[in-house]
Amino acid sequence: MSAIHFNTSNQTFRQLMGNGLSFRVPRFQRDYSWTQDEWDDLWQDIQGTLQGGEPAHYMGYLVLQTRDNKVFDVIDGQQRMTTLSLMVLAVLRAIQDLVDSNVEADNNRRRIEQLRSSYIGFLDPVTLVPQNKLTLNRNNDGYYKDYLVPLQKLPQRRLRASEHALRKSFEWFYKQVRDTYGKERSGASLAKFIDEVSDRLFFTVITVTDELNAFKVFETLNARGVRLSPTDLLKNYLFSVVHRDSTHTGEIETLERRWEAMVGRLGGESFPDFLRVHWNSRRKFVREADLFKTIRAETPTKARVFELIRDMEEDIDTYVALSNPEDALWSDDQRSYVRELRMFSVRQPWPALIAARRAFDLQGFTAFLKTCSVIAFRYNVIGSLATNEQERVYNSVALRIASKDILSPADAIRSLAPIYVPDQSFRQAFAEKVLPTTSSRNRHVARYILFSLERYLTGQEYDIDSPQYTLEHVLQENPDGNWPEFTDEQALESVYRLGNLTIMEAGQNRDLGNAGFDSKQQAYRQSPLEITKKIALENTEWNVERLAARQRWMANQATSIWKISQLG
Repeated sequence: MSAIHFNTSNQTFRQLMGNGLSFRVPRFQRDYSWTQDEWDDLWQDIQGTLQGGEPAHYMGYLVLQTRDNKVFDVIDGQQRMTTLSLMVLAVLRAIQDLVDSNVEADNNRRRIEQLRSSYIGFLDPVTLVPQNKLTLNRNNDGYYKDYLVPLQKLPQRRLRASEHALRKSFEWFYKQVRDTYGKERSGASLAKFIDEVSDRLFFTVITVTDELNAFKVFETLNARGVRLSPTDLLKNYLFSVVHRDSTHTGEIETLERRWEAMVGRLGGESFPDFLRVHWNSRRKFVREADLFKTIRAETPTKARVFELIRDMEEDIDTYVALSNPEDALWSDDQRSYVRELRMFSVRQPWPALIAARRAFDLQGFTAFLKTCSVIAFRYNVIGSLATNEQERVYNSVALRIASKDILSPADAIRSLAPIYVPDQSFRQAFAEKVLPTTSSRNRHVARYILFSLERYLTGQEYDIDSPQYTLEHVLQENPDGNWPEFTDEQALESVYRLGNLTIMEAGQNRDLGNAGFDSKQQAYRQSPLEITKKIALENTEWNVERLAARQRWMANQATSIWKISQLG
């Protein structure tokens, strides 16, 4: 962080707005979107601070960007700053009501003038054209400047949704202010409210010098658990390039429509993550920390921005579908492999999969997808190997597919050999694998492994999520005196080994309770599942050695089940 040029300070709302500076929401940042839930939360926090005697209320981080230390772009915090401005305007409206009713008219006019100059800006007394401290984005500033700031009658028709939100926010705060502080018909009481609030609300203000530094601040705050999104910053950069190079507004409108369609298509998925996966499916590998810098360097013109948008539109359906095995994009065979990758929580293959889907036919892509699933099982689930090398290999293959250096699915599969765990290493890792089933993810993986073994032995298909079957620990998770074969230390080490796990019909499992192996053996012998029946038929007792022998047998079967013949 030492190379990043930024300043950090704690500032009250009075210090922020009363210093003669101006703040500007970047032209292409998102519109105002707060609703009554957020307004009410803010109001309750303010009332709790004022009535409860708390010295201050923390408003969070405010990220600003400036080149001259006079005008500051609001990179993060525009929703909060806009809402506070609307609250101040609501107070001005309430004081103006007193003026209109000839209640201390002269004094209240002076109060309005003082509050406006401190928190809102200068209003020309002849033209009523404001010079505002806060400028909103291109979709909201007109309504804010022409109607809200001058306290004009607010139009309610032919407005954008965000303009309706601005109006409703102003009207909501006006009602709260009037009901809470306007009963005394005192301008002094209303002005005192703003005076106290402005000193008790404070921000941590981070000021940076350019977009790249702002992006790095986002990354640092996110790493520390402060969830900010750099999407708006990236959007503003791309749109500013098009705005600078465009000769007509239609290009901006087209870009905005396509951008918003992609954001809507992603739903709950992270836009920056999609962008990184997309980028790495076509170009040299870029880590998240360098993504914004790289995009900024490689999209300096309008033509390159629209090329980026077209490429993103081509890839977004595959990206979204990789998170949803039930997506209509997938065939039945593909759906099972996507489901496995999701179950394994493995995303490293995504750039290569997106590149492969662009380049290969249905059969070829399915073969490549299956390979990625098998590698994920060997490398990630069983091997628990570091993902750095894996990510590098997948990106290398993606880049070679995108550049047409790899033309066939078979060549793409062979290129994944460096991350295909060899049989001997996989067999050894499987034979020693411990899978704590205290997490739902591990329980799901354990059922998947056991049902896969059953299918390999019998050819019978099972629904691994069926409540008809439950996961059974031969040695229970909390064994009692029925297991003298295991010391306490051995029991702790053995209970979550794969060799200690099997599948039982739900009713049988409940009936067994905490029974010892002799009782369990009788139930296992009657099981319709071959992997469970084998425990009873091949073991007269259950101890560390028999458990390990069973797991070695499972490892041998697994080496044949999760195998890609082209890779070994």
